[in-house]
Amino acid sequence: MPSVSDIVVIMQRNPNGVRFSDLCKVCDYYFGGARQSGSSHRVYKTPWVGDPRINIQNDGNMAKAYQVKQVLQAITKLEQKEADSNE
Repeated sequence: MPSVSDIVVIMQRNPNGVRFSDLCKVCDYYFGGARQSGSSHRVYKTPWVGDPRINIQNDGNMAKAYQVKQVLQAITKLEQKEADSNE
């Protein structure tokens, strides 16, 4: 079972080839549990208002590439925010 950091590397290399369950694992790690997961969508809370939003959707057991890219943008923004607060 790949670690979260391994999955993030896979996401960066090939956003089209990411399993939905792996994307959920990454989102749960960075943003906590989904605040909505009763439908086909899983929505995660972010510490900012607006984009990038974390709203992912299962597409035949694979994640949608544009949503993988949004999650990567959100992770980058979150890491930058944490780095700024540690300065």
